[in-house]
Amino acid sequence: GGYHIFEPGMQVALMQRLELEADLQRAVEQQEFTLVYQPIMPLDGSTMSGFEALIRWSHPTRGLVSPADFIPLAEETGLILPIGRWVLHQACQQAARWQREYPTDPPRTISVNLSARQLQQTSLVDEVADALTASRLDPACLILEITESVLIQDTQATIAKLTALKELGVRVAIDDFGTGYSSLSYLRQLPVDILKVDKSFIDGVQESPEASAVARAIIRLGHTLSLQTVAEGIEESTQVNVLR
Repeated sequence: GGYHIFEPGMQVALMQRLELEADLQRAVEQQEFTLVYQPIMPLDGSTMSGFEALIRWSHPTRGLVSPADFIPLAEETGLILPIGRWVLHQACQQAARWQREYPTDPPRTISVNLSARQLQQTSLVDEVADALTASRLDPACLILEITESVLIQDTQATIAKLTALKELGVRVAIDDFGTGYSSLSYLRQLPVDILKVDKSFIDGVQESPEASAVARAIIRLGHTLSLQTVAEGIEESTQVNVLR
């Protein structure tokens, strides 16, 4: 019911998107992705407790492409499904390899992000089970992360899927908590183990009273619901002190 005046930039943007989509399809076929691992550290100063697997795309001409530039497109096109499957298997295998080479008690965990598309798959539970079996990783060492935005999409179906995943023995974390629109009433029902405080609050936790108040509220909420809390993207010792 409306109209938009054509501008040359529209054609440029469309061509760039089509090129990126074709490149992304090729990247899946030729395995141009790599994983990097962010350490998860207890605030009591003890040794690291685990890692989060983060995907990177090494494009042959563009160089390193940010996930922010290709993950949304992968979601729209459905390519996130083979990409997510690859990430899950690679991360589990790497975690199992590190556990054999550098054993700790308890063993270090590996965290892997799940997209909305993956969570909607009927085969997701089987795929997670396959990754655990192939890598021989203890299910208790795998943490699957979902965002708040995923929770509001057919919440009852999400609860059923997360319950099935929990029955495998894995743990579930809510990523970027505090930035979405999840209902606190549903939060009590969700079979989750961990709340992750979004980095946007951590960045200002030592300077912004608002960010500090939100972080404090999420931590208290986690304690109340017997959930572990994780702060994302700590980069300064002052942030550690405030969070501790």
